[in-house]
Amino acid sequence: MPGRAERSPLATTLIGHPRPGLTSRLHTHNATPMPASDLDAKRTFDVADLDAVSSYKLSTGLIVPRPIGWIGTISESGVHNLAPFSFFNAVAMHPPTFVVAPVTAGGRKDTLNNIEKTGVFTVNVVTEDTVEAMNATAATLPADEDEFVHVGLTAITAETSNAPMVGEAVANFECTLSQMIPVGTPTKDQAGMGMLIIGEATKIHIAERVVSDGLYIDQHELRAVGRHVGNWYSTSAGSLFDIDRPT
Repeated sequence: MPGRAERSPLATTLIGHPRPGLTSRLHTHNATPMPASDLDAKRTFDVADLDAVSSYKLSTGLIVPRPIGWIGTISESGVHNLAPFSFFNAVAMHPPTFVVAPVTAGGRKDTLNNIEKTGVFTVNVVTEDTVEAMNATAATLPADEDEFVHVGLTAITAETSNAPMVGEAVANFECTLSQMIPVGTPTKDQAGMGMLIIGEATKIHIAERVVSDGLYIDQHELRAVGRHVGNWYSTSAGSLFDIDRPT
């Protein structure tokens, strides 16, 4: 049987190296400010002069890696939906509270419509073992097509609602809708608009191999994946890799 380190399906490539002197500065306490001559020259962008696409490129290229909200929902007619979002994070401790913000440019996402109508959703943790499947669920499908079936994932019904969880995910959160808040500045084509969804967890499911006594989450077992810009992702060990987005 292969060891844990050999199980990753990804051909990862570590890129980039610390700038000279960075490591030593990080371990220096009470360091004096750097001389002005050593500071990086910077370009300044006035957000008022940027269009929505430019703002998106700059912010998503810099705020990295971002956790991935792999969101499971169900429509009023009973169709499962599964989609990844990188405008996602945890924002409160108890109950665990999450935000996810689908963009509304070009029409409302099935995820947004389903959560608004049913008031429930699931958050499924993306790891090295499921990152390819996660990427496949980013494909644009008709509202009446089930992403679980399309990708070949196991849909498990949540205990507190009928929202679907990803059986192959190492961990899942069952969530209920708390608030929906429009965000962004309206433009002619609504390109800057999104909807901030705030949800509270009701149940948490974690693979036994990942959680130990004291509620410690073993990061080596979890092997979480984060989102960068374009097709780029990274492992929790720091390696960057790219996956072509499906059409």
